[in-house]
Amino acid sequence: MIVLNSLFPVFALLIAGNRLKYYGFTDDTFLKTSDRLIYFIFFPAMLFWKIGGASAAGIDWRFCGAAISAVLTIYVVSALFIRFGNVTDYQAGTFSQSCYRFNTYIGMAVILTAVGETGVTQFGILIGLVIPLINVLAVSTLIWYSGEQIDTGRRVRLTVQAILSNPLILACLAGILYARIADGFPPFIDNTLKLASMVALPLALLSIGSALSFAKVQGHLRLSLAAAGIKLLLFPMIGFLLMTLFRVDPIPFKVGMIFFALPTSTAIYVLSSQLDSDTELASAAIVLSTVASFFSLSAALML
Repeated sequence: MIVLNSLFPVFALLIAGNRLKYYGFTDDTFLKTSDRLIYFIFFPAMLFWKIGGASAAGIDWRFCGAAISAVLTIYVVSALFIRFGNVTDYQAGTFSQSCYRFNTYIGMAVILTAVGETGVTQFGILIGLVIPLINVLAVSTLIWYSGEQIDTGRRVRLTVQAILSNPLILACLAGILYARIADGFPPFIDNTLKLASMVALPLALLSIGSALSFAKVQGHLRLSLAAAGIKLLLFPMIGFLLMTLFRVDPIPFKVGMIFFALPTSTAIYVLSSQLDSDTELASAAIVLSTVASFFSLSAALML
C-alpha cells in the first residue's frame, strides 16, 4: 500500500496536468508564469519553512557523503558513455545532465507522502549541498563540449552564477542558518509560510505533467533510454551500496533511495538551451525518465 499511497497522488497530478493542457484549461502563458512563481517564490518558501522550522537541522554527513559519492560516480559513468557510446559533442552536455540531475519537485512530493516531515527536512538539507555540485558538473561539461574557446575565468563565472542564482540553494542554506540561530518561527510567520508552501507542489506537478509528450522521444530513443537506465537503474544501485557502506540511518536511507530513483530534472532543457546543447534530447530524456520513474520509485519505496 505504501507505493499506492505515496505515488498515486503524485502521478495523478502529473496526468491531470497533461490532460488540463490538452483540453485547454491551461496554456503556455499560464504555465510559464506558474513555473516562475514556483521556482522563485513558493518552492523556496517551502524549503526555508521546512528546514528553518526543524527543531534540529543538523547535517547527517554520512547520508550526504554517500549521496555526493553516488553523484560523482554516475558523472564518471556518464563521461565514459559519452566517450565510448557514440555520443556527439552537441549531445554530450545534455546526456551527461540527464544521468544525474533530479526532479526536486517530484522528490519533495514523494518524500512528503512516504516519509513525512523528518524526511522533507533531510531532503532539503541534501539538495542544498548536492545542487551546487551538480551545477558545477553540468555547466563544466556543457562548456567543455560546446566547442567554444572559453577561458577559465569565464567558466568559473558561469558556474558561480548558476549556483548563486538558484533560489532553491539559497532557500536551503537560509533555512539551515535560521535553524541554527532560532528556535522555530513565530506563529504568524509559520502560518504564512505554510500557506505559501501549499501552492508549490500541486502547481509544480501540474506543470511537469503538461510538458509530457511521447512525440518528443522520437529520434532520440537510444540515448534517452541509455540516460534513463543510468539514472533510474544504475544510480539507485550505486546509491544503495554506498549508503550501506556508509551505514546511513533508516530515515535518511529511505530518503536517499527516493532521491536516487527520481526522474531527471526539467532544468536540463533550460541549461542545454542556454549553452547550445541538444534540447530535443533533453525533452526526450525528461519524458522517458519521468514515466519510467514510477517503477524505480516503486522499487525504492518497497525496500
